Amino acid sequence: MAFTDTILANHPNLVHIDGNLNKLVQKIELLNYINPINIEQEKRNFFSSKYNINPRFHYRKIDFNAHKLQQELFSQDIDSIEDEEARNFYRDVIYDYSGLIQCIESIGKGSKFYFNSLKSFGTPTEKDVENAKFILHFEDEEYDQEMFPVFSAVEAAEYFQEFTRKYDFQFNLKYSTKLSAAAMVQNSTQTLVLKKNHRFSANQLKVLANHEIGVHMVTTFNGLAQPLKIFHNGFPKNLETQEGMAVFSEYMSGCLTLYRLKELSYRVLATDSLRKGLDFCGTFDLLHNQYKLNREEAYTISLRAHRGGGFTKDYLYLTGLKKIYDAYHRGENLDPLLAGKVTYEYVSIVDSWLEIGLAEENRYENFAFQKNENANSKLEFILQNLK
Repeated sequence: MAFTDTILANHPNLVHIDGNLNKLVQKIELLNYINPINIEQEKRNFFSSKYNINPRFHYRKIDFNAHKLQQELFSQDIDSIEDEEARNFYRDVIYDYSGLIQCIESIGKGSKFYFNSLKSFGTPTEKDVENAKFILHFEDEEYDQEMFPVFSAVEAAEYFQEFTRKYDFQFNLKYSTKLSAAAMVQNSTQTLVLKKNHRFSANQLKVLANHEIGVHMVTTFNGLAQPLKIFHNGFPKNLETQEGMAVFSEYMSGCLTLYRLKELSYRVLATDSLRKGLDFCGTFDLLHNQYKLNREEAYTISLRAHRGGGFTKDYLYLTGLKKIYDAYHRGENLDPLLAGKVTYEYVSIVDSWLEIGLAEENRYENFAFQKNENANSKLEFILQNLK
């Protein structure tokens, strides 16, 4: 989407810096580097050791000069942006991307990565941990047919392509054995990556369609259609908002379950275990032996928390969900949060830019947001009562 001459003339420095940053940050997608390349082998080793030997994960090498990229980020003449709100915003952008570069640079370097992760993503508060434990004290619901994992990754791909017919965007699809999740969206390449050897349940297909396509793909393609590149590359600290919106999409489409909420709660406890100094075996023991989670799920959640050297982002799914749930029930407009990789705390700048032509109305919507399809009163009670 090109700028008109008038907008270019009115905001030349902002547009110039936005374009410069776009060229610099193409490779700063942390999820492309954080997933170990030997997940399955290390899982076999860990299980055969009777859960007593910590996995030794390996990671793909970074393919950019991190130091040079930092220098170029900080060489941007932010002070030349006349509007104070926009100037402060782009300053925050640079600090945020600098932090992500430090994260990528230190993957696999133990506490060095963990402290960089803390700086970029934070760690659960006592309130977050209490919320997780509150959810976990509810009795499990009975499994129905929709919860049994029977679909292959190829069948899942067909389901997602069918789901996407309501949109006119085309994304790439690939399979991988190096995923710590069942599926993920690569924003920079507009790719949906599916875990090759995973079996999907009917409920999980619906969850992932509304989560990955309804929010992550919609915000990717809305961001690409915006005149400013930052909508696609990502606002500072956008992960909590994006994941909150994605899980909220599961809720609105009626496929969020107590089982799924518990999964997000275990992630909070696993992230919190990093702060307490637990190693991989310790986190696995907490989930498998104390909370009686089956070993496959306990391994996956422990892996998500310990990859890189201690990755703290996973608690943000639950905090993000609560934030978006409350905003929706206050009657707030969620459309600006679908305009790209936007952050809830920066929504005012989206409104400002819409007024002056630096942003445009969304090209794509999330259809789940049209009507609340949640019929589970227990879930409603839980979400209302999270602190």
